[in-house]
Amino acid sequence: MPSALFTPITLGEQTIPNRIAVAPMCMYSADDGSASDWHIQHWMSLGISGAGMITFEATGVERRGRISHGCTGLYSDANEAAMARALAPARRVAAPGAVFGVQLGHAGRKASSQLPWLGGGPLTPAQDAWQTVGPSAIPFAPGWPTPTALDEAGIEAIVAAFVQAAERAARIGLDFVELHGAHGYLLNEFLSPISNRRTDRWGGSLENRMRLIVTIARAVRAVLPARMFVGARLSATEWVEDGFTIEDAIAVAAALKAEGVVYICASSGGNAHDQQIPIGPLYQVDFAEAIRNGAGIATRAVGMITTPAEAEAVLREGRADMVALARAILADPRWPWRAAYELGAEAYAPPQYLRSLTTMKHWVVDDDD
Repeated sequence: MPSALFTPITLGEQTIPNRIAVAPMCMYSADDGSASDWHIQHWMSLGISGAGMITFEATGVERRGRISHGCTGLYSDANEAAMARALAPARRVAAPGAVFGVQLGHAGRKASSQLPWLGGGPLTPAQDAWQTVGPSAIPFAPGWPTPTALDEAGIEAIVAAFVQAAERAARIGLDFVELHGAHGYLLNEFLSPISNRRTDRWGGSLENRMRLIVTIARAVRAVLPARMFVGARLSATEWVEDGFTIEDAIAVAAALKAEGVVYICASSGGNAHDQQIPIGPLYQVDFAEAIRNGAGIATRAVGMITTPAEAEAVLREGRADMVALARAILADPRWPWRAAYELGAEAYAPPQYLRSLTTMKHWVVDDDD
């Protein structure tokens, strides 16, 4: 039986050669939002991996929307030129048909943060902190700064920033845009009753709380060429009482589908400092399955999917349409090649590296023994 993991999938007008996606992973290595030499080598490595879908890291649509000083952005001509410079060699070495996209987001009340390896948490004034914004003036956690609640003009400016960043992504030549509605960042903050206490048309009911991400999806889809598709990442639950739920996520996914979004990456958490996440293998796959069945939209499962057998089972059992790898592909940049051997399929490898495949085959056989 052919491997489900190595079966092509069509999203919008793009046919992707396999169902292995690289999840967006922040590298915290940009210069005022501009991709650096680090990104060139990193994105080339992801391209060489043989994955069919590569999503660049969470990228701020405005300067204050970055998580940290080291996060990428698409808010300036310099950002656009740097991303184009790093994309070009990655595309040249990638598998035929592989698609590249960028996750556009705004960090909201979780912006102005330190780099993770420097401890994370909010920046101090001495570290060039900036004023954060959110749906309501509610800090993320004790000790975090209080964000400024966005007014109507501020919300309109955020929508315009997403549109402008999407236009830049199209000029760069990317194949898709993913809207970041997860992990406690701005779009997730508007979706959540924990962080959104507004009483105007942007808060209260789920219909109002989803208005921002739906409005942005509609506006972004309208300015992109037909060749580009649009996806979204959602935190399907907040892992706390009275928070955003999987039922809410299904409703949001259906509304996004109506605006032309073609897939949902189903993640969770990130918006409540006291969340209790039962982390373990495949712990988020149930969310991808529920959204897939409930909203009738393609889903990408993500979160502690580490072995080819796990990924294959998720797809073969119809629980998701794609699987996304993050830490697993950092640990093993040739994961798709190994998966192909284990599953009796074929994965693209550049001709310069073909001599390594016999060695990899021996590793797989030895592991099975």
